[in-house]
Amino acid sequence: EVQLQASGGGLVQAGGSLTLSCTVSGSGFDDYTFGWFRQPPGKEREGVSCIGTNNRLVYYVDSVNGRFTISRDNAKNTVYLRMNSLKPEDTAVYYCAATFRNTVTPTLYDSWGQGTLVTVSS
Repeated sequence: EVQLQASGGGLVQAGGSLTLSCTVSGSGFDDYTFGWFRQPPGKEREGVSCIGTNNRLVYYVDSVNGRFTISRDNAKNTVYLRMNSLKPEDTAVYYCAATFRNTVTPTLYDSWGQGTLVTVSS
């Protein structure tokens, strides 16, 4: 099992950029698929992006495709989410999670980090 810690959230104006980091401790980093999920105020959690082992699976939800980029650094045990052209509707608590499966389904992710808040002002 791994432990995850998300960081990098903050307040940004619309059109701005942020990079979220997910630092992973524990063994077997290379064997995991990692996902970023978000929960806007008063709404349900949704999948944003995921990246599989050896980058074989890369997924983006339509609303962020072309603006967000997910990446992983196996040497640093860290997963990143670069967010460009941010919109007010991107405001949410962002979570990173891990699974052994190549999946984008949140319920199939086993390990979750605490969230980091991203607020985009208009």
